[in-house]
Amino acid sequence: MAIASDFSLGKVDVALTPRERFAEFLQTRGKRITRQRQVIVDHVSSHHEHFDAEQLLAGLRQTPEGAKASRPTVYRTLTEMVDAGLLRKMVLGGRAVYEHDYGYPQHDHLHCTSCQQLIEFSSDDLARICDAVAGQHQFRARSHRLIISGLCADCRSNRSKSRHQDRV
Repeated sequence: MAIASDFSLGKVDVALTPRERFAEFLQTRGKRITRQRQVIVDHVSSHHEHFDAEQLLAGLRQTPEGAKASRPTVYRTLTEMVDAGLLRKMVLGGRAVYEHDYGYPQHDHLHCTSCQQLIEFSSDDLARICDAVAGQHQFRARSHRLIISGLCADCRSNRSKSRHQDRV
């Protein structure tokens, strides 16, 4: 089997903005979208890297409108954003890390256990394997999550350099 060489993520068209989707979600739960929630959703949707709650708080505190967001509101809003399908939560090394889910195609990750870097990739070959395995078991898969743990090139290089220095 030939393995595809392009593992980049594509785009997914969505009907609503993240803020509109979140407001719709909150409305179905009898909640309102407060100014703090709007600021958090807008901030999260304008940055596209993986993050944890503390990184989000630090980023919010650097903006005039985000400086008022309290820690409990940030944690509560992150949970609501996960429930709304805007974010996906992963626990890596005991740390909760969030990534965008709404408007993003199915993808998987390489996780460096040394520097905590996350590398996203998408593979049609992997999707075909998942479909084939599900089909063998008369299972209808809706999604999957694969996180491959290991060491990135930089950390492997740094380790080999430090081992060489230890021998000198």
